[in-house]
Amino acid sequence: MGDYFHFDERLGIFLPYLEKMWEEYQEGTQQYILFQWEKIRGHIPDRIAEIEIVINKKQEQLGNELNFERSCELNNEISECASIINDLWIWYRMNQGISHKIHQ
Repeated sequence: MGDYFHFDERLGIFLPYLEKMWEEYQEGTQQYILFQWEKIRGHIPDRIAEIEIVINKKQEQLGNELNFERSCELNNEISECASIINDLWIWYRMNQGISHKIHQ
């Protein structure tokens, strides 16, 4: 991914990391970045599905948990997973216009 993307541990995907203004990149570099981002973006729904599986498992555990403190921990973990999914959807939707640029 070169210098244009950094792995986000929380989200579990690479995110764009540009050190210059978009217009300062050469057209070939712009096309490379856009192409790579579309590949990453295409995997976001898969990443969301993975996290949804984790949430479902935690909800099942929560339904069977009798320890109040552990129940609170599971609720917090579920909430964090939901927050990650929300952020992934924001990244996915925020950049829908990029695919249009690639095909121009």
